[in-house]
Amino acid sequence: MSKVRHIMGISGGKDSAALAIHMRDKIPEMEYVFCDTGFELNETYDFIKILEAYLNKRIIRLPQELEGYSKTYDFNHVLDLYGGYLPSIQARWCTKKLKLEPFEKYIGDEDVINYVGIRYDENREGYISTKSNVKTVFPFIEDKIDIRGVSQILERSGVGVPSYYEWRSRSGCYFCFFQTKKEWVGLKEKHPDLYEKAKKYEKDGYTWREDMSLAELEEYVDEIKNNQKDGRMGKSNLLAHILDDDFDENNIEKPCLICHL
Repeated sequence: MSKVRHIMGISGGKDSAALAIHMRDKIPEMEYVFCDTGFELNETYDFIKILEAYLNKRIIRLPQELEGYSKTYDFNHVLDLYGGYLPSIQARWCTKKLKLEPFEKYIGDEDVINYVGIRYDENREGYISTKSNVKTVFPFIEDKIDIRGVSQILERSGVGVPSYYEWRSRSGCYFCFFQTKKEWVGLKEKHPDLYEKAKKYEKDGYTWREDMSLAELEEYVDEIKNNQKDGRMGKSNLLAHILDDDFDENNIEKPCLICHL
């Protein structure tokens, strides 16, 4: 009978990092994997290295380290396969090809327990494999660990949180289409070179955001930064919508948790 494998996905976000720290001494044989699109923020890569040092174990990079995948299998490679059409909320091929498929292939056919960092205070589901050989568990729910508990785990370990949380609410590619307008502005201010690179992907009506291109968003940077709900009085309906980050938060589907947990 084969030995059960213990696998945890690391997104580069606070919850999965805190779970890795929480489980380090409980499951020494844990396998940690990070699905790398090749276009994450430098802060994410730096944070992964800090986490590796604390865990005293290397975090495996997928898909590049999988048999059958090349070292150049990244976002640009898959973008070419899709004819240059950018991913979107309706067509999340980036998640499918660069996160889900590599993770499922890494799991393979052996018996696996997959650890997911959904917190006790959350009402959402993480990525749950449908493979019959996989059992998914939620230690934070079992141990009643909420957002405060996650913060304490990160602080007490000395690992802390990724520095991108100063201006961004989630991990993932620097050009992730789930970013709010304020987060795009944060990218422009913190990483103007990456913002310009993200702009260059947009063409022929295909943009990262459904409501405007990044070039158009630039016209409203100051308004987006300074916008307050009470300050919208007297603005045109169009401008009020452009400035409304609540629209981003409340009316779009939530991000894929294998990317952002």
